[in-house]
Amino acid sequence: MDQGCDHSEDRRLDRRQLAKVRSRTDAGQAFPVYIAVIAGLLFLAFVYFAFGQAAATRNSAQTAADAAALAAAQDARDQLREGWLGVILDPAQWGGFVEGKDFTKFSACQQAATFAAKNGARISGGGCVRLFGEYEGFSVTVETTGAEAQHATAFAKAVIEPKCSFKAPETPMPEETEPDPDPTEPEEGPAPEPIIGLKCDGDAWPIDPDDPELPGAVDLFTVRLAGDDE
Repeated sequence: MDQGCDHSEDRRLDRRQLAKVRSRTDAGQAFPVYIAVIAGLLFLAFVYFAFGQAAATRNSAQTAADAAALAAAQDARDQLREGWLGVILDPAQWGGFVEGKDFTKFSACQQAATFAAKNGARISGGGCVRLFGEYEGFSVTVETTGAEAQHATAFAKAVIEPKCSFKAPETPMPEETEPDPDPTEPEEGPAPEPIIGLKCDGDAWPIDPDDPELPGAVDLFTVRLAGDDE
């Protein structure tokens, strides 16, 4: 009887030891799987973070490019109005201003560089280039100024659309008169006539020679971003 009990007790001990061994084996096999899952999750998190950072950097670069191009075009628009006012009483010199062409690149591109810097970028690549064609304007390429690994470049164009037109009225031929046989002191001439023929957004804008004025810059020209096909 005692010998049988000893064998039964030995079998129970063997099963317990086997269970412990199996438990340790299962735990040992699960640990590498756990490590692999955690490593995979960390890698995915890193990938999402890297893509998110890259997208944010690209968006920042595009914002800077848009701001720089618009700043250049707006500076040119202001130049156009100031230059036009300088020749306001001589409609023969209005052509380049009405068409939005008489401005200088240097001042406009300085403004582009300033606004690029305000948005964390600098002018690079093709730089600041004046556009010629149906509409005047500027194309600007910028590069962000963050860490080297986060650099991104972007490109933008802004154009200047004239909103005014000018058509000088026809001047009537002077009538022929007989010379006065008894000339008298010349009389003071009539007051100068308003300069007419200028229309902005379809509205006539006569120029009073005694107090010449122009509409505001935003009423003379539209400044807007343009696509690659413009």
